[in-house]
Amino acid sequence: MREIRITRLLSVSFLGLVAFLLVFNEGVGRGNDKEILAFLDRHCTACHDDIKSEGGLNLLELDLALSEETNRDRWTKLYDRVFTGEMPPPGKRHELGVEERQGFVDELGEAVAAADRESILTSGRGPSRRLTRVEYELRLRDLLDLPGLDIRDKLPEDRDSHGFTRVSGQLDISRVQLEGWLDAAEAALGQAIASGTAPIPTKKWRFTGTDLFPSLETFGEREALFFARKGRMVPIDGAAYKAMSPEQKRDESLEMALFRSATWPYYGYPRGFRAEHDGEYRVRFSGRAVRQVADFRLVPTHAPQAMSFRARQPSGPDVSGDVRETGGWMDLVPEPRVFETTIRLKKGETFEYSPLGLPVPFIRTDGGFFYDFPPMPPGGHPGVAIQWMEVEGPLALGEWPPASHRILFGDLPVRTAPAGFDHGIEVVSMDPSEDSMRLLESFLERASCEPVSEDSLAIYHELVLGRLKAGDPFASAMLKAYTAILCSGRFLFLTEPRDDSSRQHSVAARLSHFLWSTAPDERLRMHADKGRLDQAAILRSEADRLIADPRFGRFVADFTDQWLNLRQLRRDEPDNRLYPEYRVDEYLVASMELETRAFFTAMVRDNLSVTSLVSTDFTYVNDRLARHYDLPRVEGSAMRKVDLPEWSPYGGLLTQASVLKVTANGTTTSPVTRGVWVLERLLGEAPPPPPKSVPAIEPDIRGATTIREILAKHTGVESCAACHARFDPYGFALENFDVMGAWRDRYRGMEKGDKITGIDRAGHPYVYFVGPSVEAAGKLRTGEPFSDVRELKEILTRQPRKLAGSLLGHLILYATGTPVRFSEREEFEAILDRTAPNGYRIGDLIRELVASRMFLGGETLSEP
Repeated sequence: MREIRITRLLSVSFLGLVAFLLVFNEGVGRGNDKEILAFLDRHCTACHDDIKSEGGLNLLELDLALSEETNRDRWTKLYDRVFTGEMPPPGKRHELGVEERQGFVDELGEAVAAADRESILTSGRGPSRRLTRVEYELRLRDLLDLPGLDIRDKLPEDRDSHGFTRVSGQLDISRVQLEGWLDAAEAALGQAIASGTAPIPTKKWRFTGTDLFPSLETFGEREALFFARKGRMVPIDGAAYKAMSPEQKRDESLEMALFRSATWPYYGYPRGFRAEHDGEYRVRFSGRAVRQVADFRLVPTHAPQAMSFRARQPSGPDVSGDVRETGGWMDLVPEPRVFETTIRLKKGETFEYSPLGLPVPFIRTDGGFFYDFPPMPPGGHPGVAIQWMEVEGPLALGEWPPASHRILFGDLPVRTAPAGFDHGIEVVSMDPSEDSMRLLESFLERASCEPVSEDSLAIYHELVLGRLKAGDPFASAMLKAYTAILCSGRFLFLTEPRDDSSRQHSVAARLSHFLWSTAPDERLRMHADKGRLDQAAILRSEADRLIADPRFGRFVADFTDQWLNLRQLRRDEPDNRLYPEYRVDEYLVASMELETRAFFTAMVRDNLSVTSLVSTDFTYVNDRLARHYDLPRVEGSAMRKVDLPEWSPYGGLLTQASVLKVTANGTTTSPVTRGVWVLERLLGEAPPPPPKSVPAIEPDIRGATTIREILAKHTGVESCAACHARFDPYGFALENFDVMGAWRDRYRGMEKGDKITGIDRAGHPYVYFVGPSVEAAGKLRTGEPFSDVRELKEILTRQPRKLAGSLLGHLILYATGTPVRFSEREEFEAILDRTAPNGYRIGDLIRELVASRMFLGGETLSEP
């Protein structure tokens, strides 16, 4: 019976193979198909038929009509695995000669490339993609001249693919998405229209003495906050405060001294201040950096103390609503100095003092429930002292009505609206039909990335006329049409450049959204109107111009958020038991982010070699980050470029704290997670997903077993070992960095090892154990050994083409929404060839990209 069953199975497999060959011949339709089919029969179908299907691959089930994208993708994966030597597997490679392998990949590659080129010619390089929520907000800010517009949270999160949210195929449209665009557009237009016939009068407030803080103390008791005169604390309790006259309460000889960060539980804003309108407010204050020493005395600090403000609702410690930093960072110095900044507030909000890097109080339950301040460190508690503060706002926006209103209604007169109107003003039009046509045409030209046809204009004009006929006021009718425009395909979608009349403007839009995340400016539109954006020299020159502009910071922020996954930087808090030194240290996390943004900006603008991804002799630090990296001390919160000592393991994106934090979970580090990140983000290799049947690796936080020992058991399984050999070694090299990117020689645990005790920066007692030594040595799959991260960096810097290819692939996906197509691989390699002589410099890669057929939708430039 067993023999009969095997015979029947073999018969089924043979019939499937026959059908497979017939479909392949029909799908590929080439003269040398017999060679391809013979190769598959000799080397593939024995392990990948309907009986074995090793690795989940059954070649007999593949549909080989190469005109279908899904089929091409499957055959591309097969091509890549044979090309790289992964297939056939090592045990059978003796049967496959170099010439036979090359012949197969040549034949299959030519077939797939031909089908892919035909697809691009008939359907375009990729689908049109909609704007992401980030782009939508930035487009509205620029269109309506509302730089502080905040509508992103009205839109649902965008889906991502390998970290990127700009992938065309992932940017779907749902009912929730449509409702979000409608809400966001209406909110933006509501902020754009003038609030009245005259600007809101600017109001001034001045705070001195006890009015500088909403209460006489804060959580953490007297050590966290007190009032002082001539460097000595002035004891003021509730009874004393009630007995004070208004003049005494506002005594300008008093200064408010604050020694804690703005972290829960906390509220600390000027007494009684609340913004009466949305807008910008100017804040001027006199302040100095101080130390609190014994007996509540104030003495000057030895270094600047950074401070910021946070916008919030004027409630208690349990804040409801949005809390956000505003006004930037300011470095207070030991001598009193006047500072000035501009903050953005919404109606009803206030703002609180936010000293950076200071501790938070310790919650105590022994002897009751109270907040205790941490013990005084050597030299005293650092803090800030404020002598007086002035607030002025909302600030005038220049001529009235504001620019945002004039974008909507031009110079039409306004008057106070009658009761029942949606807005506080009425826009007066003596000829609604002509005025609406003129305003719509102007708005559409600003809002659209392509020329507007008369038919398109007529659609929105009819909408306005219909609303006017229904009795809507002129402004309301126009706002409905504007809302429709902002929710239309012409605003929401970026079209793929095609060989038609709109191609030049599609290229302009692609370039501006790539480097600025917004619509083309006047100069780019001019080039498109004159048909110049098929000239390589102009495309490269425009890219340089956009990179030099301040708006390039949008690209840096958005691209690093996606490529490096920096948007997850605040996802995991460090475990306070294992890492008490990092308790509530937002200043450190924010500094990490700024370092990476500044570093990547320099990589592009200074046209650095792609090897700077993994190794440089410099980085960017401020006072907090220099301490974190154990570098020579610097003063102040501003990022500055510093040379690294030879012994430092830092330098390059690979070992920056931001990257090391997003690849850890706050409690432990994992060579798997970090290794996969290196493989995918820096080397451009996507590892296969782990088998569903294999459980996740759980580190031992007791300290009894190292992660290397745990992985050794895990990779003892043959099915796991091959994959882990691809990425684990990179992660092992990074094991000398803890969950926040600081150097370590030994692992920490909660039970085993040498006991460490102390008091953390918030006053909490801690106990942890220092356990086994970190073993950072490894061997790459290619055979190169290394002993630590420095030697790994040396190995990676010898692979600049691989690093450049990975970064170029990420840039193409971000810029176009579509990954590199199979038929574009030759051009992709040509870009690398052209940038190789100069060391694969990152600015050069971008300039070559924007002048490529991949960027231009498959079209050929009119000049090299």
